[in-house]
Amino acid sequence: MALGATGVAATQVLPGSASASVAGATATAGAGDKVSGTVFKLGVASGDPLPNAVVVWTRLVPSVQGSAGIFPPSVPVTWEVASDSGFVTIVKSGTTTATADLGYSVHVDVTGLSPATYYWYRFKAQGSTSRTGRTRTAPKAGSSPESLRIALASCQNWQHGYFTVYQDMLAQKPDLVVFIGDFIYESTAYSYRVRRHEGSGEPKTLTQYRARYEQYGTDPDLQAMRAAAPFVVTFDDHEVEDDWAGDYAKDPVAEPTETFLRRRAAAFQAYYEHMPIRLAQKPSGADILIYRSFDFGGLARLHILDTRQYRDDQPATDAEAVQAGRVIMGDTQRQWLLDSMGSSTAKWNLVASQVMMAETDSLAGEGKDWSYDSWDGYQAERAELLAEFQNFRNPVVFSGDRHRTIVSDLKLDFDDADSAVVGAEFLATSVSTFGDEDLVAFAAEWAPKLADNPHWKIIDARRGYLLLDITNDTVDAQLRTISTVVRRDGTTGTAATFRVTDGVPGVVRTDTETASASPSASASASASESASESAEPTDSASS
Repeated sequence: MALGATGVAATQVLPGSASASVAGATATAGAGDKVSGTVFKLGVASGDPLPNAVVVWTRLVPSVQGSAGIFPPSVPVTWEVASDSGFVTIVKSGTTTATADLGYSVHVDVTGLSPATYYWYRFKAQGSTSRTGRTRTAPKAGSSPESLRIALASCQNWQHGYFTVYQDMLAQKPDLVVFIGDFIYESTAYSYRVRRHEGSGEPKTLTQYRARYEQYGTDPDLQAMRAAAPFVVTFDDHEVEDDWAGDYAKDPVAEPTETFLRRRAAAFQAYYEHMPIRLAQKPSGADILIYRSFDFGGLARLHILDTRQYRDDQPATDAEAVQAGRVIMGDTQRQWLLDSMGSSTAKWNLVASQVMMAETDSLAGEGKDWSYDSWDGYQAERAELLAEFQNFRNPVVFSGDRHRTIVSDLKLDFDDADSAVVGAEFLATSVSTFGDEDLVAFAAEWAPKLADNPHWKIIDARRGYLLLDITNDTVDAQLRTISTVVRRDGTTGTAATFRVTDGVPGVVRTDTETASASPSASASASASESASESAEPTDSASS
C-alpha cells in the first residue's frame, strides 16, 4: 500500500416532503443591463437536478455586508432559463420576490424542462443582470445513461488557502458536483493565515453567518464552478460549529442547549439562503431536512445523508464507541436509507456521508486509537449498516471531513483480515483546509500505521478533490491534487486512480504507483488524530 501522493431522470426522493415549483411564461430575451458586481456579487448556482426540474439560485447582496442594507423589504427578481447561452430561445421565465427575511436569496425550482439537457439561466434586479449560469437536468427515468461524472469536494477554509483547485474541476466538466460539507468555517479571523476571515469572532447570529457566506461566495474560482454545473450539497460541522452533535455544542457548558439551538437555527437559515436547494430544505427553526435521494436512471441512486443533526454526542471512551444503541444517523434516517437502497433498481448505490465510515486506527501496533467524531464513534450502528450493505447492489460511500484522501474497502469486521468486503469508500481531501502540509513529516508519522489499516488503499495529504466516472460496469476515480493553495499559481494533476467493478465489493488502485513510491510525494491521514495538526486552538482546522 502506498502513501499516496449521465444518467436516467434523477428523481428526488424526499422523506415526507414535496418540492415547490415556480413556473414562468415565455418572454423575449432582453440585452440586460451591465453585469453587476454588487447586487449579484455572489454569482449564481444551480442544484438538485431532476429529469424535468432544477433549482436555480442567487442572492441579492446589499452594500453593507451581512445586513439588509439599502434594499426595501421585498425586491422583484426576474429569472430566465434558455436553451442557448445567448438567451435567444428562452424556454422558461418569470418573476419572483427576494425578501429581507430570507436575506434576499432566490430559489427558483424551474419545472417543465427536458431530461438530460443543458440550460443557461440568469437573473435581473435593481437594474442589473447577474452572470450567466449553466446547468443540466438529470436523465429521463427508465433510460440507460452511459455515464455520470461526479466531482466530490469538501472542506474549504478561506484562511488556509485559495480555492484554485476549482479551476481544474471546471476544466474536467463534471455533470454534478457533490459538496459534502464544511462549505464555510466558523473560526475567528487571524491575520497570519493566507487570507483573513471577516468579522471579529465566530459567527453566532444570522447576520454574522450571512457575512461569512458572503465572504466565501466572492471567491472567483468557487463562483465560476457554481455557475458551471449543478451542485448537490450537505453540511458537516463547520457550517454551524466545530464538532457539534445533535442538540449539543462542542462545549455544552459554555454554550447550553438552548443557546446552541438558537445558533444552529441562525446557521441553518444562512445555509439555506446560500445553497441551491429546494423549499423542502428550508429550515424550521433549528431543524432542517437535508437528507434526500436522487435517481440517475438505471445507473445510480445518490443518497445524501445528515450525520450531524440526529447523532448522539461523541463518545469519550472506546467502551462508549462500541456501545449498542448509539446512533449517528438516527432511527428515522437509517430506516429511510435502508428503504431507499433496498428499493433502488439502479446499478450503483451511492451514499454521501459527511464523515468517514471505514475504521481509522491511528495507533501503531497493539490497541486502537479511533476518531470518535466519525463512524468509529458509533460502531454498533456502523456494523448494522455494513451488514445490510450485503443486501444492496454495489454500495459506494462518499465522505469528507478529514482533509485527506482515504480510499478504503468497507468490511464487516475491520479486525478480521478475512472478513467480507461489502463496499467501497472514497473520502475526498479538502479544497484548502490545512493549506500546504509537510508531506515528508506526514509520511514519517503515518507509514508505521498503515499495517493497522489494511483496508486503506491510499492516504494522501495533498489538497484537491476526487473525480468519479460512473458507468454500468465500473466506477473509475481520479485523485486530483494541486501543488499549492497558499499561492494562486498551483498546478493540478492526477495523483492516483482507482476502480470499483460492478458486482465486486471493494476498490482497487489502478495506477502504476506502488508501495515503494516516495512518501514525500503523497501521504496523509486524519486531521483529528494528529497532535501537531490539532495544536491550533485559535484557528481550528479540525475535522
